[in-house]
Amino acid sequence: MLRWQWSSLDELSQYDLLEILKARQAVFIVEQNCPYRDVDELDCVSWHLLGWHELHKEEMLAAYLRVVPPGQKYSEPSLGRVLTVSSVRGKGIGRMLLSEGVARASNAYPGSALRIAAQQYLERFYSDFGFETVSDIFDEDGIPHVEMLRAWSVTEAGSEG
Repeated sequence: MLRWQWSSLDELSQYDLLEILKARQAVFIVEQNCPYRDVDELDCVSWHLLGWHELHKEEMLAAYLRVVPPGQKYSEPSLGRVLTVSSVRGKGIGRMLLSEGVARASNAYPGSALRIAAQQYLERFYSDFGFETVSDIFDEDGIPHVEMLRAWSVTEAGSEG
């Protein structure tokens, strides 16, 4: 079971921010052997979704993504820096993260499509959540990517409350 935390940068504790940066560095820079500037100005304007998992009576960050507001990176809101830490992979946490992220983004920006720049090998994973490929393959930091778009659906209109 995960405990979800949805925060702006100002609402994150120093500990939360440290855990996010450690996880992003471990996954995107070390595991993928991809030196790039991970921390950027989009962190300041984004919503941060953290999935906390209890392990040996202590909480650890298991999953993370950020939701970038429309007009900052793309005209639509976008999901980015989507990750699960290596110790919890293969347990469905990535699916739980994406489902929660789509729901939170759709609630924050009702009526908006969602865009993602996905690593190409994850194209099928994102398509399971309604994302459709809308670009040719492109190189981003030495890794093949595609842009994917998820249209807003009528089902989400009913969940706005």
